[in-house]
Amino acid sequence: AGQPHKRRRTSEPSEIEERLESLICRVGEKSNSSLESNLEGLAGVLEADLPNYKSKILRILCTVARLLPEKLTVYTTLVGLLNARNYNFGGEFVEAMIRQLKECLKVNMYNEAVHLVRFLSDLVNCHVIAAPSMVAMFENFVSVTQEEDVPQVRCDWYMFAFLSSLPWVGKELYEKKDAEMDRLLSQTESYLKRRQKIHVPMLQVWTADKPHPQEEYLDCLWSQIQKLKKDRWQERHILRPYLAFDSILCEALQHNLPPFTPPPHTEDSVYPMPRVIFRMFDYTDDPEGPVMPGSHSVERFVIEENLHCIIKSHWKERKTCAAQLLSYPGNNKIPLNYHIVEVIFAELFQLPSPPHIEVMYTTLLIELCKLQPGSLPQVLAQATEMLYMRLDTMNTTCVDRFINWFSHHLSNFQFRWSWEDWSDCLTQDLEKPKPKFVREVLEKCMRLSYHQRIIDIVPATFSVLCPANPVCIYKYGDESNRSLPGYTVALCLTIAIKNKASNDEIFGILKDVPNPNQDDDDDEGFTFNPLKIEVFVQTLLHLAAKSFSHSFSALAKFHEVFKTLAESDEGKLHVLRVVYEVWKNHPQMIAVLVDKMIRTQIVDCAAVANWIFSSELAHDFTRFYIWEILHSTIRKMNKHVLKIHKELEEAKARLARQHKRRDSDDDDDDDDRSSDREDGPLEEQIERLQEKVESAQSEQKNLFLVIFQRFIMLLTEHLVRCETGGIDVFTPWYKSCIERLQQIFLQHHQIIQQYMVTLENLLFTAELDHHILAVFQQFCALQA
Repeated sequence: AGQPHKRRRTSEPSEIEERLESLICRVGEKSNSSLESNLEGLAGVLEADLPNYKSKILRILCTVARLLPEKLTVYTTLVGLLNARNYNFGGEFVEAMIRQLKECLKVNMYNEAVHLVRFLSDLVNCHVIAAPSMVAMFENFVSVTQEEDVPQVRCDWYMFAFLSSLPWVGKELYEKKDAEMDRLLSQTESYLKRRQKIHVPMLQVWTADKPHPQEEYLDCLWSQIQKLKKDRWQERHILRPYLAFDSILCEALQHNLPPFTPPPHTEDSVYPMPRVIFRMFDYTDDPEGPVMPGSHSVERFVIEENLHCIIKSHWKERKTCAAQLLSYPGNNKIPLNYHIVEVIFAELFQLPSPPHIEVMYTTLLIELCKLQPGSLPQVLAQATEMLYMRLDTMNTTCVDRFINWFSHHLSNFQFRWSWEDWSDCLTQDLEKPKPKFVREVLEKCMRLSYHQRIIDIVPATFSVLCPANPVCIYKYGDESNRSLPGYTVALCLTIAIKNKASNDEIFGILKDVPNPNQDDDDDEGFTFNPLKIEVFVQTLLHLAAKSFSHSFSALAKFHEVFKTLAESDEGKLHVLRVVYEVWKNHPQMIAVLVDKMIRTQIVDCAAVANWIFSSELAHDFTRFYIWEILHSTIRKMNKHVLKIHKELEEAKARLARQHKRRDSDDDDDDDDRSSDREDGPLEEQIERLQEKVESAQSEQKNLFLVIFQRFIMLLTEHLVRCETGGIDVFTPWYKSCIERLQQIFLQHHQIIQQYMVTLENLLFTAELDHHILAVFQQFCALQA
């Protein structure tokens, strides 16, 4: 036993499986030999391994069909070659794909399901699947549009799955089954004509259709398919390796798809949201290079679809992702850089939210600039210029993302930019989109740098848009303010805090502060003392102004004082007012302090919402940082509810496990009393958590009610004021406000959906002004 093993020459099964996976995943990448010879070689290897590793090979091929759609035709060709050599394997693969498709639809993985449908349709070109059975499957897809009482988004998905497969297989299906295909396309047309499109304005990046119409995705795809049909289904961009093997593949026996019935709609079905197709460039933007396909040519659809797929496959590895995008096949026939930049911005600006985290797009564009320093930065600069020129009609949420991207991008390139080119914004009203954009970009750049640096990088003429010096404003620090009430108390507090006073000592000093509200006969007069709050919060923040960390320590040390002073709702609101007074020149400090105060429960989410809509903040109401704070507050509330919900589910699961264990031990003669004893604590915990969940949900609902109510009040006041004064309603302020309302709906749509009935009954009633009501109706239409 002690002798060393001789190394066996045969590989372990796990090694062989890993090698098979690597071979399959890497086929189609750049290599010294041609794709055709690689495919033929791989088909031979897999055929030899089928007797021992068939289930593993099936599993890998089904996975790449779902997860690597950009190499779709490479894998369909491979399956075609295997089917030609081993008919039974082809049949088993088709059955496995149908099983996987049903599974995806059951668990709402609709994006992956589209790839599977497209893969099956391309197998018709490889003589694996018989064309008539594919047409039959598509007939079942299109028949979904005849179902009653189902959401439009369900019908939309089946329509999209059908239409988006036609660039690959339309020609083949038309040759074999033209009458049936004509019938399917005319049913498609009648469905598209009767679809409601109330949701479109909410999802458009620009409100103007010049220079490029912002089309709804199914309308755009339908135009592309109609043009493809008119061109006799000739498409010039898809790589079709199976054409080289036509003589082998046409000999193969084909399989019929098993009858496929779309699974019925259920309460748990969540379909993809509708989209609007983002258009930024056309052939005139790159007069030198190859011609960009028109927006209604099917090539444009195929290219964009593939580039989106590459990003989806590699987004976590920016270097790989950039390299894969730039080595996209056929890149010498198309202006690839323009397509890539357009697709990246399409994702970044996608509403309600981008497919991946925003910062990924910044790092990806930086990586692309490094790989193509001679050409890509110019295209990106051209795109930035276009976005700037079109700011007047750009959706506010997209402007936010543009600000975040551009400031982050500049910080990676020494903040170099030809600012003079944008000096047109200096002559405009500062509330207009262009000056506002430049101001917010500089504000964000300062967060990624420091104040003096920003002053140095922009021309002196831009000083009006430069951020203020982010210093603390301490009103008791100036000798000339000695007459201010509370001035002497502030001096005492300063000394006490510097001498490391305890919370009790601070209470002692604050005891004598007179209450300006004392004369009023309100009950709250005694607990809520605005002057106490002002003196304490001003002094403490001033002493801790050196950094975020100093401020956090101060909040932690005097947490008890804060909690006592801000006990009432009015008190919480006043704490926030004072934070704003002290730090109004440093928006980032306000944001992090408010964030910390919510976490430590000094203030609550509803107080923050009321403060944001208060008259004191009217001056900053359209500033970017205000909405950062509000969205972050809503997200905290949502996380809190989810966390308690999860705890409740876990406790219920523990109880269920306990019961199950007991049922299996029932043969032992246990008396019932011990089981009650065991359940007692858990059941009490579940009851307590149930109450916590209900209270958290009611707090969450209340937060949305406060926000929407305040929006309605502000907007209604504005509309009435304009009507009585005969002024145009559509001011920069109005555009910003109504689009911020849309933004709340879009960014938190999953949560708000739960409270639709309440919102409709209490706030968004039929009597409401149609300008405001339209936003609610667009939101309802998103999942209708």
